[in-house]
Amino acid sequence: MERRQVGTSGLRVSSLGLGTMTWGRDTAVDDASAILRSFVDAGGTLVDTAASYGDGDAERLLGEQLAGTVARDELVLCTKGGVRHGPDGPRRDASRGGLLADLDGSLARLGVDHVDLFLVACPDPTTPLEETISALRLAVTSGRTRYVGLSNVPAWTAARAATLLEAAEGIGLTALQMEYSLLQRGVERETVPASASLGLGLLAWSPLGRGVLTGKYRRAVPVGSRAASDHLAGFVGQYLEDGDAAAVVEAVATAAEGLGRSPLEVALAWLLARPTVASAVVGARTPEQIAGTIGALDLSLPGEVHAALDDVSALVPGYPERW
Repeated sequence: MERRQVGTSGLRVSSLGLGTMTWGRDTAVDDASAILRSFVDAGGTLVDTAASYGDGDAERLLGEQLAGTVARDELVLCTKGGVRHGPDGPRRDASRGGLLADLDGSLARLGVDHVDLFLVACPDPTTPLEETISALRLAVTSGRTRYVGLSNVPAWTAARAATLLEAAEGIGLTALQMEYSLLQRGVERETVPASASLGLGLLAWSPLGRGVLTGKYRRAVPVGSRAASDHLAGFVGQYLEDGDAAAVVEAVATAAEGLGRSPLEVALAWLLARPTVASAVVGARTPEQIAGTIGALDLSLPGEVHAALDDVSALVPGYPERW
């Protein structure tokens, strides 16, 4: 599996990342072990998790795997903080106390003394960005993490955060984790150009359009799929109810048929060829799913196919991106 540099930093990750959002809830221990072993055997290094996944269960399960299935130094561990679950549901907390408490909890559940990349999971409108950045700076200087970044933020936030971190010698913003696929190209308006200018690497979450780009929902909602589950139906349903998304899915399926490959392989190949993308983080729930995803990595789309997919999924340019 290809290793890619994350922006202009010294961090290198596998072009395919393994997401663990379903671990401890939809993915059981034996399946998690098989998935991780297959991923590492194929050359995968980046494993993505978060303090909020399953209220910490995903990190606990991953920590168990580090104690037996794979060695810590085989992986690039990425975790996220800044979301707290309470009686009223999840709330954002990117305060200094909140982020450092989340990071300390993650290290304990994972059974490690540091992670390779620590991300703020989402913007917190109630906490000054300066305070959030001070927490990231302390996370690095205290040795809890080697690199830091942000997730699900607008480009101006990334630019401001990078500027604030520049004041600390040797510490910089490294990565942005954003949703990016043929069904969600919003990052191309400002985030992709900002990332290129600032030297940031993009980690793309849901590169398969929350599973919709695999084509499995073209005719019906399969039993056992995310769209059929109580807790993930809304997450997937956004794209199932979108007529424009359906046209993109059909175009991907047509391209796949012509190439003798699967829609998953076509969608992933398109994304991995995009500028600034360091890794596509795929949340495989089963050993079969990770095997199919790994098999997609040898595909390079012909130029005309890539261009056709660009056209069918193109953003509508507007002000101020086009002036």
